[in-house]
Amino acid sequence: MQERVYPRPGAAWFMVAMLTVAYVFSYVDRYVLGLLIQPIKADLGLTDEQIGWLLGPAFAIFYATMGLPLGWLADRKRRTWIIAVGVTIWSIATATSGLARNFWHLFFARMSVGIGEAALSPSAFSMIGDSFPPERRGKPIAVYSTAITVGAGIASLIGAGVLAWAKTAPEIVVPIVGPVLPWQFTFLAVGLPGLLVALGFFFMPEPLRQSTMSDDPELAGNGMVDMLRYVGRRWATYLSFVSLVCVMTIVAYSQGFLPATFERTWGWEPEVYATYNGIALLLIGPTTVYAMGVLSDHLTRKGMKDAPLRIIFASSLLLIPTAAIPMFMPTAWGAFLILCLNTAAIAGVSAVGVTALLNITPAPIRAQVVALYYMAISLAGLFLGPTTVGILSTRVFGEGEIRYAMATLPIVYGAVPLLIIPVTWRLYGRQMERLGTASD
Repeated sequence: MQERVYPRPGAAWFMVAMLTVAYVFSYVDRYVLGLLIQPIKADLGLTDEQIGWLLGPAFAIFYATMGLPLGWLADRKRRTWIIAVGVTIWSIATATSGLARNFWHLFFARMSVGIGEAALSPSAFSMIGDSFPPERRGKPIAVYSTAITVGAGIASLIGAGVLAWAKTAPEIVVPIVGPVLPWQFTFLAVGLPGLLVALGFFFMPEPLRQSTMSDDPELAGNGMVDMLRYVGRRWATYLSFVSLVCVMTIVAYSQGFLPATFERTWGWEPEVYATYNGIALLLIGPTTVYAMGVLSDHLTRKGMKDAPLRIIFASSLLLIPTAAIPMFMPTAWGAFLILCLNTAAIAGVSAVGVTALLNITPAPIRAQVVALYYMAISLAGLFLGPTTVGILSTRVFGEGEIRYAMATLPIVYGAVPLLIIPVTWRLYGRQMERLGTASD
């Protein structure tokens, strides 16, 4: 096998820092819409159904599907420039969301945000894979993944501030644009700074690709057909593994209904929930993600080569009950404290999901497989999470009892993936042995 020559640690970690900043910006831009629902509905005259389309499918249509061609591109072209263009597109699209005058303006802006954000993670994980040896990948991937909770936490606090501000805010005038409402100013304020991040990636050096040779003799090339054929031959391995991560995204995206659940069930105003949730995300999420990355590397160096997968198993066993049990608590604080454990479980899966994926994927197709992975978990989360809760709430339990819809969702989608954990473990181990991942 070709000897790997990795970049200097300082350069590699600077790259990780830049990727993490970009990911934070992407998650703020993605998440902030959900916290501005009420003022947007009031000013544009939208319905809950239209808001549902904006939260899920409008973003997912291209975020999920564009990842594959962009992953193919990342396996061939300069990844730093791909990221730079992506950041530029989603930043402009977020800013223009603040200029929307109707549903369709917002719908197309959200689709454009999805296109831009689809460019980031396939290139990012490919670059990290080329910059760190396997036994040291867990920590940088975990640092990058902290952006999920950091971004959501920042967006939650921004949303809380805007909701409180909207009640007393005077007229806001933006140069060139003119008078804008608080929710419109929020989109402009979080979107435009991303252009500075994009500029940084245009000048960042491209990491050396560590290998153009396959770790598996069955992989003839690194085209999309080659990638799909390779994954298709091992569909049971990839499907069983990805199904657990899909449970995490389904639960996570369904939590867009938590502000409404706390208001209808326990009487917390949305800005109150958003404030506490933002603080919890910033305290719990990054700490858990980083700790799981460090633990994954430590256990891998000790000889537990499937450590990332074991962390996913443990986190999933915590995730499902802590998503359901809070909905039956008599007080808001009781529910919120258990949901803090759920936040840690979600962060645990997020921290090591891609680390586990890279362990079973040949180097020449990593960006494309990461793109396929994100397509699967994003489609599952965005289409099944919010829509299932909405359907159960409206048609089964009644909208006044939305908490029962929230409690049902993790059980419905989590039961089978948990039951097949022994099968997943066995298939994953066989694929690691085939690739000799430990010596990558």
